[in-house]
Amino acid sequence: MKRGDTVVVATKNAGKVKEFAHAFGKLGLNVVSMFDYPDLPEVVEDGLTFAENARKKAREVAEALGMPVLADDSGLEVEALGGDPGVYSARYAGPGATDTLNNAKLLMELEHLAKDSFTTDGKQNQLEDGTKLLSPARFVCTLALFDPASGKFMESIGFVDGQIASKPRGSGGFGYDPLFWLPTHGKAMAELTMEEKQAISHRGAALALLLGKLENHSE
Repeated sequence: MKRGDTVVVATKNAGKVKEFAHAFGKLGLNVVSMFDYPDLPEVVEDGLTFAENARKKAREVAEALGMPVLADDSGLEVEALGGDPGVYSARYAGPGATDTLNNAKLLMELEHLAKDSFTTDGKQNQLEDGTKLLSPARFVCTLALFDPASGKFMESIGFVDGQIASKPRGSGGFGYDPLFWLPTHGKAMAELTMEEKQAISHRGAALALLLGKLENHSE
């Protein structure tokens, strides 16, 4: 990709569009999304993995538009819930669920499971203000860039580990960010600046890998 090129991102998630625009903007690339193509049909995300859903979205939108398209599928995997909500993260509380409803269901499920949570040294696993850390968790992001001219994919994956806190913190980010505690930073994901989040987040990690592949591919 060259400076001034446009990147089509197959999403209607405003939070994701903002993050992609921030990342690609540093390279002089413009980002458009499904908000710019309202007549395109919805892609049914029925894959069993993040990678399957990302590939499906990228391929279907790219073939409809006749140009390369980048898609992501990302979500939260919570250890105490056996990896749930996983690919159902965006609709954990049901079809069309809001971030608030998804977060509320996550806390309800964890608090139902939890009695007292302890660290390996026997101390209660909580923050100084009494907020409990309910379970280890990780955010996962899979990116798939599909070029309909070549029929080929370029893919990457990123992770970030943390804990689920019993109370939301911060007003930034979206999704489960207010509940995702980062021990390395002493903050919730929603308390980070955009620059801080891009530097450590699952989407930031996946984007860095993909951009590296694109640079090598163009040489």
